[in-house]
Amino acid sequence: MMKISIITVVFNNVHTIRTAIASVLSQRYPNIEYVIIDGGSTDGTLEVIRGYGAAIHQVVSERDKGIYDAMNKGISNCTGDVVGILNSDDVYENDAVIQMVMDAFIQDPELGMVYGDLVYVKNEDLKQIVRKWTSEDYYDHFFEDGHVPPHPSLFVKREIYQTVGLFNLNMRLAADYEFMLRLFKLYRFKSRYINSLFVRMRLGGATNVSLKNIINGNLEILSAWKHNHLKAPLLLMPKRILKRLTQFIK
Repeated sequence: MMKISIITVVFNNVHTIRTAIASVLSQRYPNIEYVIIDGGSTDGTLEVIRGYGAAIHQVVSERDKGIYDAMNKGISNCTGDVVGILNSDDVYENDAVIQMVMDAFIQDPELGMVYGDLVYVKNEDLKQIVRKWTSEDYYDHFFEDGHVPPHPSLFVKREIYQTVGLFNLNMRLAADYEFMLRLFKLYRFKSRYINSLFVRMRLGGATNVSLKNIINGNLEILSAWKHNHLKAPLLLMPKRILKRLTQFIK
């Protein structure tokens, strides 16, 4: 049976780490390796994690260079055939998400990636949806039209990381975008979009905490195209803004 590794990275997030862990441990798929990378938390987060004992297969706690460095550590430490990353603020929609994902990989051995949908929710109320990120099937001008798969809903075969590399640590805010640009646009691995809600994501995130970070994140997105020797379309940013606005309207 194929094994999936789920990675959660965390630093000083004692208030929400329990819900993230519970949503992973409640999954019905029987062959899950759960890896948590902690950045050296001092607020009780590590004590919460250790309280789950052997249910969490690997725990690494040490200082890192930020969220993407922690993700890279998790990918390097995991042993599953497929890798998914669930942030410490996020939860899976239900206990069948991983089963649904793995069924897709099992049914089509040529698949390299599977992704679904995501909603943003209130920090204090996971049921209160603020923004719906509904994706669609990948096509040639997917990124040019302002689309990008919701990264927490993306599951990737581990062997692909060995081909395309890990997250680019020179990018502080948009390394996930740059990585997905490589996966989909440069290497063109076969993907499947599942029209189903995978992840509930609490509002926040480094990119959205300030206007300065939003601007810098968008500049990094443009840099990601240049870094991969791709020409960013002239209307990329207006299209991305429009896509984001429609997510709130939905």
